[in-house]
Amino acid sequence: MAELDSLMTRIGQRFTRCEPRGRAGEYVSGLVAGLERKNGWTLAERAGEGSPDGMQRLLRAADWDVDGVRDDVRDYVVEHLGDPDAVLAGDETGFLKKGTKSAGVQRQYSGTAGRTENCQIGVFLAYASKHGHALIDRELYVPQSWTSDRQRCRGADINGGECR
Repeated sequence: MAELDSLMTRIGQRFTRCEPRGRAGEYVSGLVAGLERKNGWTLAERAGEGSPDGMQRLLRAADWDVDGVRDDVRDYVVEHLGDPDAVLAGDETGFLKKGTKSAGVQRQYSGTAGRTENCQIGVFLAYASKHGHALIDRELYVPQSWTSDRQRCRGADINGGECR
């Protein structure tokens, strides 16, 4: 618990208001808890909330420095798990989707599904050493069908409509 408090103190400056800062603490606490399933509902229930709305609002709309938190977590991981023989491991994960408006969604191969599906692809980077492992970065893969369509990017709020 002391380590979680230390991490939350480090990233706390990245939140402009105390409410999202507190909810982020509950969110992270839920992620490291021994929950069988970790999703908006289970994390909210663990935090004593009646619905996942607050957790979803934290991730979707709260005002906080997402990249700054990523950098703080990366620094924390390297400080605590650092080792000269550590490795970086990259992998992608498919998120199945039904619609066409979620950023980057299209019919594409998903290793998660093992076939071509309508999905988004997230690319993740992990740091691994003999002391442990942790995710330290993430990015949404945005296919060319999206990057060549600025109006579609604007509609999904990708980089202010400036797909790269």
